[in-house]
Amino acid sequence: MTDPWPTLDWPAWRATALHLQLMTQVVGKVRLWLAPWLNHGWQVALYVTPRGLTTSPIPGPGFAFAIDFDLIDAALIVATSRGDVRRLTLEPGTIADFHAATMAALAEVGVDVAIDDLPNLVPAPVRFHLDTAPRPFDAAAVRAFHTTLVAVDGVFRDFRTGFLGKASPVHFFWGSFDLAVSRFSGRRAPRHPGGPGLPLAVAQEAYSHEVSSAGFWPGSDAYPRAAFYSYTYPVPPGFADAAVPAPARFDADLGEFVLDYADVAGAADPAAVLLGFLQATYDAAADLGRWDRASLDSPLGCPGVPRAV
Repeated sequence: MTDPWPTLDWPAWRATALHLQLMTQVVGKVRLWLAPWLNHGWQVALYVTPRGLTTSPIPGPGFAFAIDFDLIDAALIVATSRGDVRRLTLEPGTIADFHAATMAALAEVGVDVAIDDLPNLVPAPVRFHLDTAPRPFDAAAVRAFHTTLVAVDGVFRDFRTGFLGKASPVHFFWGSFDLAVSRFSGRRAPRHPGGPGLPLAVAQEAYSHEVSSAGFWPGSDAYPRAAFYSYTYPVPPGFADAAVPAPARFDADLGEFVLDYADVAGAADPAAVLLGFLQATYDAAADLGRWDRASLDSPLGCPGVPRAV
């Protein structure tokens, strides 16, 4: 049986991860340019599936279509509601070639879209059509990443059931290459000052309301190991000093709580450890931020059992 919490070694699969991130950006930008804007930019995200990641249905010219990453069989699948299917192999190569092949597959099924092909939230971005650097594709590492996404997605979905207020779906942001879920107090937040990598208008719309957000990223050059994170906006006094179960800690450089993936994967009950991190960091954000928890909180959901009211 496949280990549901496999080892993720960022340095070992870094080049493949960066390749896959840029691939998801090509696909994500298609959804960005065709789907109507949804609050907090939720219309741009991808979603975990049993086989990979999906855009979910995107409105086309008189029909719907979806683009799926099959990370088990290393394929990109474009499918329409009219029955058209195009399949591309995910393999070593260049982003320029992947971008061209994806746009060609979309054109073949009747989707004519011109995206902004400058990558987001990556250092020294190169436009997709000009990125001719050869990149590897370690299929086994990608499958391990997908296996992890499935496990984390399940825990995030369970955690989401314990909240009655506005909450995001569990979704994968291709810009930052992370899986996230967010809860909102229902109150407006101070105008966000913006930050690197996002246009000011996008950042201010995304953080228009008080939020407690948690997520998972597979690693980066700035933090070269897979980890879970949790932050809140606006940041209430005392948040950095809130008690959370060890080995989770507040990272002053990142401005958020962090729990390394290896500490979760190596635990006797990884799901319980992760759920404890999610709950403790939310407790800190909601209590210190004086959220109306009596109206917002709920016991976690149970299959087939209606929530008591």
